[in-house]
Amino acid sequence: MTVLVSVEALAAELADENPPRVLDVRWALAQPDGRDEFAAGHVPGAVYVDLETELSTHGDPTEGRHPLPTRERLEQAARAWGVNDDDRVVVVDGGPSFGAARAWWLLRHADLDVRILDGGYAAWVAAGQLVEAGVVTPTAGAVSLGWGVMGVIDADEAATYDGLLLDARAGERYRGEVEPMDPVAGHIPGAVNAPTSENSQPDGRFLPPEALAARFTGLGAQAGMTAVYCGSGVTAAHQIAAMEIAGIADVALYPGSWSAWSHQGRPVATGPTP
Repeated sequence: MTVLVSVEALAAELADENPPRVLDVRWALAQPDGRDEFAAGHVPGAVYVDLETELSTHGDPTEGRHPLPTRERLEQAARAWGVNDDDRVVVVDGGPSFGAARAWWLLRHADLDVRILDGGYAAWVAAGQLVEAGVVTPTAGAVSLGWGVMGVIDADEAATYDGLLLDARAGERYRGEVEPMDPVAGHIPGAVNAPTSENSQPDGRFLPPEALAARFTGLGAQAGMTAVYCGSGVTAAHQIAAMEIAGIADVALYPGSWSAWSHQGRPVATGPTP
């Protein structure tokens, strides 16, 4: 299944009789609520999606900052976004697609046809495409979601993972030099650092497939033998999308990621090596 759609291709599809449903996941760690940015300007016809409340659930800290929602909860949200069975979906954010990748991963997990707008809303504007402003209230949809399409591992499986376990956080967090979000600094013993930021070009678009393939095969990534975590299971989805673009499929996500691991009293490694 195709991961990305270009600005030009999306513009053409939106002019069709049966356009895709565009979901705008404007989100960042420093500004998790993107409603104001969405209202100021978005792809025509897009609907705002709240990563914190619709693409995540919240419970005990040992579950992490962004645990996966249940199928039922995601289905309720998707219907509120106006999604129906057989809809094609495109997810977008402000760039470089970290929030959009979380939506892509979840909706793929729920067996929907979903793609990421490469470069996000910034690329849409830079290309001179039309934009809309204001709050959007869609007509409710009636989609019935599947579940379980994407690979998932838990903390116990991450602790004993037989393949390549990638830590998608910045190098200084992996090494344990700083930890701005979680109670313990460091990484899961055995994990290899591969910062998500290195998946993208300066304009927020993904690197070309051949460059991503060189990056991940150089780290030892193989289809069905690779898993990824990050701080809370959001940017790791971008890593999985990047690997799929590179031709490396069946990569598993540890949703709880470091935010769950660091609250569970589990072993911690520090420094530049696994």
